[in-house]
Amino acid sequence: MANFFKLLITSLLFITFIDAKENSKILTFKIPTIDGKTLTIKEAKNGLEFEDYKGKVVLLEFWGTHCPPCLMSIEHYKELMNEYKDKVAMIAVEVQMTPKSKLKEFVKSKNINYDVVAQEDATEFIQYVAARAGWRGAIPYLLIFDKEGNVIDIKRGYASKDYVKQVIEYGLNPPKNTKK
Repeated sequence: MANFFKLLITSLLFITFIDAKENSKILTFKIPTIDGKTLTIKEAKNGLEFEDYKGKVVLLEFWGTHCPPCLMSIEHYKELMNEYKDKVAMIAVEVQMTPKSKLKEFVKSKNINYDVVAQEDATEFIQYVAARAGWRGAIPYLLIFDKEGNVIDIKRGYASKDYVKQVIEYGLNPPKNTKK
């Protein structure tokens, strides 16, 4: 009889585990850019899955229109997007509460050639990334993902063009003999 109860409890635990696994949902974020495109981003084990940028290295930066180091980065991000246009994508999430109309004007005046998202449209996503990556609010804050969506670098503060380029190259051409 004792063996029967052990078997019953083990079976129930196994069924509960399977049921919980089937019912767990992957978080999916639908985030509008300021130019009307909707980005689909899903949680992943070691990073994020960017539905719109499969097979590309992705730069995700939290930045602000009144942040001097953020403003210094814009030109080299534009240059990098031109240089790697088919291999790299960038999403810049403005986190200084700049109104969307002003943000659109700012992006147009700077000829920004990458996706820009207003804070008001990405609050849950920002909170998710902050919790997962340990972001405490300082900007600029750059996360770089390889072609599979794995985080390969996190940079707090200003990142030079050479630094970002080096990480992009690593993401595009990872060493062959690394273990996952």
